[in-house]
Amino acid sequence: MKKNNLKSQYRVNEQIRAHEVRIVGDGIESQVLPTRDAIRMAEQNGVDLVEISPNAEPPVCRLIDYSKFIYQQKKRQKEMKAKQVKVEVKEIRFGPQTDDHDYNFKLKHAMGFLSDGDKVKAYVFFRGRSILFKEQGEVLLLRFAQDLEDYGKVESMPVLEGKRMTMFIAPKKVMPKKEVIDDDDDFEADEAEEPVRKKPQQKAPKEYTGPKVEGENWDD
Repeated sequence: MKKNNLKSQYRVNEQIRAHEVRIVGDGIESQVLPTRDAIRMAEQNGVDLVEISPNAEPPVCRLIDYSKFIYQQKKRQKEMKAKQVKVEVKEIRFGPQTDDHDYNFKLKHAMGFLSDGDKVKAYVFFRGRSILFKEQGEVLLLRFAQDLEDYGKVESMPVLEGKRMTMFIAPKKVMPKKEVIDDDDDFEADEAEEPVRKKPQQKAPKEYTGPKVEGENWDD
């Protein structure tokens, strides 16, 4: 059975060691009281005295049902854990003389990784005598970073370590919204605000009573 570490973090009622405490709570005026008086006040209100800030001077205690307090703390921890984003590092490998087709293919993948919140580790691997083209590899990585500036920001500039020149790109926190969505929203809003206009009534054409010209069909 797992131990409830959350409960062991907080003292309650007679477990509180301080001689006096500052009490807080819903509908309760903050004040400093002897601990015995604070416990008595909690009992009168049908709740517990929970020490929430033991390092304060004096310690701060909350008048609240202990079970409810622990439930709220667990719920808050779950919400904070859910908000934490696990960032993965995706590797993109180039050669010093990567052609445009291969470059664009890897660029598209990097856009997807950054959009998903992952970090990109782009590197150029030099084989044998290709190390002579290290300047060309640096230019390639800088071009890569520039093409991804709408999706991420350079975390570290290209660095040559052994046979690898590496650069890290971190995802941007706020991605730009698609313009198509904004245009649709504006279009619907404009339609809702524009008053309905009545179509002008068309008058019936007058019947032609003049002489008929041969070859024309007047019955249509």
